[in-house]
Amino acid sequence: LEVVESGGGLVQTGGSLNLSCTASGFALDNYAVGWFRQAPGKEREKVSCISSDPESYYVDSVKGRFTLSRDNSKNTVYLEMNNLKPDDTGVYYCSTDDYKYMGQGTQVTVSS
Repeated sequence: LEVVESGGGLVQTGGSLNLSCTASGFALDNYAVGWFRQAPGKEREKVSCISSDPESYYVDSVKGRFTLSRDNSKNTVYLEMNNLKPDDTGVYYCSTDDYKYMGQGTQVTVSS
């Protein structure tokens, strides 16, 4: 039973990445799913969250640039990230809303 993040990488300012959070062993659509990021030397922060309805939440710094979606047939939640900025750099984690399942993270690096 786990979730696995993928899709990180190195992009230039203004670039895009599409992160995936895929669950195995359980139905991800039974949970709200959150994305968190941790930048070097900073605490982990919640970036966005999508409910089962689905309704979405975004922290102010990513509104208008990040979009959440979920494909229940693939047991996956996606985080589309556009117009990336150096401040978006960090390790991105996904987690179920009860924090029972959290992945190992995927590195996102945005160069200036």
